[in-house]
Amino acid sequence: MEIKVTADLLDGLVLALLERQDYYGYALTQDMQQAISISESTMYPVLRRLQKNAYVTTYDAPYQGRNRRYYKITERGEHHLERIKKMWNDYKESLDAVFAAVDSHHRTEENEEGQPWIGKDI
Repeated sequence: MEIKVTADLLDGLVLALLERQDYYGYALTQDMQQAISISESTMYPVLRRLQKNAYVTTYDAPYQGRNRRYYKITERGEHHLERIKKMWNDYKESLDAVFAAVDSHHRTEENEEGQPWIGKDI
């Protein structure tokens, strides 16, 4: 099962990679695929949106007789990334709290024979 990735989280993942280094589109897609399933046809609209919002800039550099378009995070993009990281941490902490409460509930609940409930509804 895959968990759906929101646009904000996708932006954050792209910006986090660009914070480490500049990327051209294909290489960025390949590195993103280490974390989530994403295609180039999904990546390029994300990059255009980030560029439109001035979170990234582009520049071309020659490579084997052709130009590659590289993406670079801007200062505004760094601030946006920090906001996304905070939202993610808040979200993750709230989910962790729920999962921890469920786990705790399952460990403390026992059936009539003194055995822990398995798959007990909350």
